[in-house]
This record gives sequence, structure tokens and C-alpha cells, in this order.
Amino acid sequence: MALYPCRLRPSCLLPLLRRNRTLATAASSSRAVAVFWDLDNKPPNTIPPYDAAVRLHLAAASFGPLRFSIAYANHHTFRHLPAPVRAACAERRAADRLEAANPSRVPSYLCRVCGRRFFAHAKLVNHFRQIHEREQEKRLRRIDSATGGRRVRLVAALSLKMEKYKKAARELLTPKVGYGLADELRRAGVVVRTVDDRPEAADRALREHMVETMDRGKVGCLVLVSDDSGFLGVMREARIRCLKTVVVGDEGDGVLKRCADSALSWKDVVSGKAKKEAASAVGRWKDRDLLKKLEWRHMPEEEENESDVFDDDSDAGDEEDGCLGLVGEGDKKPWWKLDSDSNDLH
Repeated sequence: MALYPCRLRPSCLLPLLRRNRTLATAASSSRAVAVFWDLDNKPPNTIPPYDAAVRLHLAAASFGPLRFSIAYANHHTFRHLPAPVRAACAERRAADRLEAANPSRVPSYLCRVCGRRFFAHAKLVNHFRQIHEREQEKRLRRIDSATGGRRVRLVAALSLKMEKYKKAARELLTPKVGYGLADELRRAGVVVRTVDDRPEAADRALREHMVETMDRGKVGCLVLVSDDSGFLGVMREARIRCLKTVVVGDEGDGVLKRCADSALSWKDVVSGKAKKEAASAVGRWKDRDLLKKLEWRHMPEEEENESDVFDDDSDAGDEEDGCLGLVGEGDKKPWWKLDSDSNDLH
């Protein structure tokens, strides 16, 4: 007699665990969100690239767990400086000329790397370029020349100095490092891809990547940041495959926004108001899916199958009745007379 309760063996539990893991993966992939950013059409000109990418990710995460975010652009987009950045550079040069004409007696500019103070901004920039920028180049050359475990140890030893230099350069070297579209987007978690300077090269690469993502079936929602009507075919294909589509753009009632399940304004994304709109859109999607499950649909094929079943039953009943009739016709005796009565008479 067994005194202990029956325990399942690990070999018996493995299929169950794998099945639960598969179901969980399928559920998460049906809610996952992928962001595709057309930088040629929608560059972050109004705010810094890092802030724009972070706010875009927050808005996209309202539709579901963010799986990845990718941006495509040609070389010209990364070399181009927006108007606000050019204006800031012009103001900085004008201020440097005024400081050179009227030098200050108090050192008001601090180097964020070594802590040295300077009387003029131009001297701080020269100091940073001549000393710290060269030191950074030496560190990078040392890392490139190292291999294996030595490279790993060297990166770990120089990581603090390199990060300190990057923060200081981001504030000082504007716009070479301060704007830094590609670097700032990568810092925010966006995968940046550069294409050739050919017409619509970025759009073509972005469409191919979207189709490849749909073929893999790893996401359930596509977020497109663009106003280009060339993506209309891809968005329709996504809706045919039962994927949720979201368009982020400036046009109020563009072609893409009319085709998508939900539309967000780039101004709302930048200001942070898009999270509320995304939450309401998700609620509408859930209500629509629930109504689709509850609605009655006319299926003539099932009705034909049911009618065939009933016809078969009626035919079987007619055959049984016919058999009974034949039996009754073969027996000439009345139904109230028994076989025993006829035997007694004889």
C-alpha cells in the first residue's frame, strides 16, 4: 500500500512545461509591438533625438510589450543638421566673438573631464579637442588592436573614462556630438540602419523589413512613423494578416492613417499625450474582438450538412416502415390471434 501521494516524474512534466511555454510565447508574440521609423520622412527636428525616441517608445509600449525599434535613413539624413541646431551653433559663435572682444575675469567654464576652469568658451573647446579628444582616440585604437580576453579586460578598465568623455562631448561639441542623430537614437535603444543615397532606398529597405517581420509572426502590432503613402500596400497586407497597425505622422487625415487601425500625431507623441490615446485605442480593439467572437454568422454549408443528416434519418425511417409493412403483408393472420390458439384448434 502506498503511503505517499503519487508524484509525477520529471520526464512526464517536460511535455506539459513545453506546451505551457509555447502557449505563453504565442500569447506574448500576439501582443508584441514593433516600431519602424522612416527617418527620411520623419526626422526628430523639434526636440533632441534621444528624447524623441524615448517618448516614441513610451507611446508604442502602450499598445503592448515593445519587441524592437528600428530606423532607416540614408547618409544625407545623418549629415543634415536641423534648423534649431544650426541656430544654436550660430548663437554660440556670436557669443564666442563677444567673449573674445570682452574677456571675463572670472573662470566660468568648467571642463567635465579633468575639472579645469577657463575664462572663455572657445578656450574650453580648444582644450577639449587637443587633449581629451586625442586621449579618446588613443583608447579606441588600443581597444581595436586588442583581441580576446585582453580586449574584454581593456574595455572594462576604460569604460568609465569613455563614458565620461561621451557625456562631456555631448554637451560641448555641438553639433558634431551634441546632435549626433545616429548615436543618440542608438543610446535610446533604436536600431539604426544606413542605406545608400538613392531615391527611396530607405523606404524599400523598410518595407522589406516589415514584410519579413510579418512572415516570422513574432509581433502582433506594427507602428509606422511616416507620412509616406508608399507604405500603403504594406499596411494593407498587415491588416489582411490580422495584425494591428498604428501610424504616427503629422498629416491630420492622410492615406496611411485612414488605412491603419489607429493613428497618432507626432506632436502628441512628442508632448506625451499619445499614451492616453493609445490606451483608449487598445480598449476599442478589445471590444471589437469581443464583439467579433459573439456575433452570429450565417454559414450555409453547416445548414446543408444538417439538412443532409435529417434527410438520411427520414429515409431510414421510411425503409423501416417499408420493412414492417412487408412483414405484415406476408403474415395473413389477424394481429389478435396467437400461434398457441391455432395449435389448440388442431
